Amino acid sequence: MENTEQIFGEFLITTDKTKLDLVAIHDFLSKDSGWSDNIPFEKVKTSIDNSLNFGLFHNSKQIGFARVISDFSTIAYLGDIYVLDDYRGQGLSKKLMESVMTHPSLQGLRRWILLTSTADWLYEKYGFTKLPKPEIYMELFNPDVYKK
Repeated sequence: MENTEQIFGEFLITTDKTKLDLVAIHDFLSKDSGWSDNIPFEKVKTSIDNSLNFGLFHNSKQIGFARVISDFSTIAYLGDIYVLDDYRGQGLSKKLMESVMTHPSLQGLRRWILLTSTADWLYEKYGFTKLPKPEIYMELFNPDVYKK
């Protein structure tokens, strides 16, 4: 898949995995995310290896991230999306979402999936809604999988 890049001012959003700061991503996900606390570094690396990733950078510092798991034909799951606290309130999460939602390989999908407890307002701007039929949704969830 061809990499995409978007430059705006001192910021860059790229899908080039070689530019990602895996240590910074792991640090946020394992310590500050609240959804993947204590996730091992190797799990983060494997998840990135098997996903379409969007790195958000200020100059060359990784300040945000989003990850999409997809078959690139019918379905996509958006996860691990964040912008560091010091950079929030500048419209960067919207830029990151625009990059994800307009990516050429993610067009024409039948379904997008997202789990969030903190930013409904952001995702609603891109067409995400609450489950219309939650009674048909099932999951196998292990919230303690990363606890030692």
